[in-house]
Amino acid sequence: MTARPALAVLGAGTMGHGIAQVAAMAGYDTRLFDVMPDVLETARERIEANLRKGIQRGKVTPEARDRALDGLSYSRYLSEAAAGVGIAIEAVPEKLDLKQKVLARCAEAAADGALLATNTSSLSITALAEGLPSPDRVIGMHFFNPVHIMALVEIVRGAETSDETVATAREVAERLGKTPIVIADSPGFASSRLGLALGLEAIRMVEEGVASAEDIDTAMMLGYRHPMGPLKLGDLVGLDVRLDIARYLHEALGSPVFEPPALLERMVAAGRLGRKSGRGFYRWD
Repeated sequence: MTARPALAVLGAGTMGHGIAQVAAMAGYDTRLFDVMPDVLETARERIEANLRKGIQRGKVTPEARDRALDGLSYSRYLSEAAAGVGIAIEAVPEKLDLKQKVLARCAEAAADGALLATNTSSLSITALAEGLPSPDRVIGMHFFNPVHIMALVEIVRGAETSDETVATAREVAERLGKTPIVIADSPGFASSRLGLALGLEAIRMVEEGVASAEDIDTAMMLGYRHPMGPLKLGDLVGLDVRLDIARYLHEALGSPVFEPPALLERMVAAGRLGRKSGRGFYRWD
């Protein structure tokens, strides 16, 4: 039997477990890392639940589920998960210094010439690559939530990212069943900049009493054919993540469009983060 190519996903949260699932389903020897054992256990449960639903809906065969689960392993040690891999995808929280540390440790453990990808939705790829031994191997691979359903991967090229790295990232995205687009390294890239502008304006509309969250979301779904409204999407992504990105883009671009609404600040301070906490603009089971 041909050996599976090795791929590490660093961070098992909302995005990381989804990336690991599609990688395992695509035939990679997938190692999912997180320092928190409860996060790893939740990731395992969510992956298994997604695959069960896929079987129920006729989208996944039992054989494909079994192959995916056989190809998945879980680790609390980054050096263990990244050891010798040819592809690493970082998916830790949106903090520049944290992501840099994870990528640096990964570069030490991974194979020579390994692809070093970050799932950041807004941070500079060029800045993340600073100080790494091979910045030409660093690239953005921005997946969308839920990863096992959403088709897009935004490939973001940093100032020193090589053509070979871009080509490899495209190949990986396509093997994962995704459609890649290539974006220059600029604040918010394309999708986050446009999506956040809409999401923040929707929050301001709730704050001003223009309409309820449900009605604003319905307007965008039925009037503009969005598959999900901007406020429910914010709940799904995490309102704390939305706030971090808004602060970053407001500072980077200086535009009032990205100034965080007071309502968003209050909700995050109160622990109303969306689905992950059970309540945001909606209540979640």
